[in-house]
Amino acid sequence: MSTKPDTAYETALQTRKLRSGTVLAFDFGERRIGVAVGELQLRVAHPLDTIDAEANDVRFARIEALVNEWQPALLLVGLPLALDGSEHGLTALARRFAQRLHGRYGVETRLVDERLTSVEAERQARDMGLDARKARSKIDQLAAKLILENYFHQ
Repeated sequence: MSTKPDTAYETALQTRKLRSGTVLAFDFGERRIGVAVGELQLRVAHPLDTIDAEANDVRFARIEALVNEWQPALLLVGLPLALDGSEHGLTALARRFAQRLHGRYGVETRLVDERLTSVEAERQARDMGLDARKARSKIDQLAAKLILENYFHQ
């Protein structure tokens, strides 16, 4: 489910429906960024990568490599909100991250409500039988996959 757009620009982007092309979805975090990939026409999402770095130059170098490799038509960024829909500290950082993606790569970028995706990703990792160490490297990309699936089903 998409969050309510708060600018005319975001409204215009969300009303334009893309029908085909690759999508990269990001589960933004201050330490790790999960990445998933999917295809608009097929509406199938796959976990892709976890970028585990605090330095922005390292993060954006990896993101640039993914953008160059996948040539996405759309970028999605999970928007962290409290359960009641209110914003908190990480919300503004995720919005800024989305703006930076759009500015750097010129690819349409949308925000998607990500409430409870990390909880569900942790459950999926447990169901896959991953130990805590292996799960830590997969949870963020599983959360990105859930963000992408939420977008596909809205």
